[in-house]
Amino acid sequence: MSMTELADYISAKQGEAIVESEIAFGELNVTVAVSELPAFVRFLKTDETCKFSTLVDITAVDYPQRRARFDVVYHFLSMYRNQRIRVKAAVREDEMVPSIVTEHPSANWFEREVFDMFGILFSGHPDLRRILTDYGFRGHPLRKDFPTTGYVEVRYDEAAKRVVYEPVKLVQEYRQFDFMSPWEGAEYILPGDERAKG
Repeated sequence: MSMTELADYISAKQGEAIVESEIAFGELNVTVAVSELPAFVRFLKTDETCKFSTLVDITAVDYPQRRARFDVVYHFLSMYRNQRIRVKAAVREDEMVPSIVTEHPSANWFEREVFDMFGILFSGHPDLRRILTDYGFRGHPLRKDFPTTGYVEVRYDEAAKRVVYEPVKLVQEYRQFDFMSPWEGAEYILPGDERAKG
């Protein structure tokens, strides 16, 4: 079955759930309503024509200027049909995404990672807590508004014999941003330069 035929088949069977569908870079991309996500994923997994039984990854993309700030992105593989599909759902910052752990148990850690990095909450998740950052970590590092230096720095204090959290302090006096290449404005006279002036 070609990608176009697959897209038409999924649209015919799940048209009420689909917001948008397109084929890009040899892969079918389907945007669905967030409320329809678990049922749509169940359909992709169990339907004999689709058989997208393998969850490859879950991630998110941050669009701070949009009302629905995040796209939660799912990648599925059908080893039976040798095809891939990307499923997206637009989510507001204050909106919860239904967990798909019951459909794909491997979604457990993927959803925890998305929660940790983006702050997106998954309703129905059995153990939604941070997985990559420390327990006391503030913020979500993959959001576009997260500062590149973070909020705190962590170091081991030898005198106190423990890990210490301190606010980030950047010393700016040694940082010079003249945006010149190392060769522009340099006062070096290299051998042979005197001949070029003559």
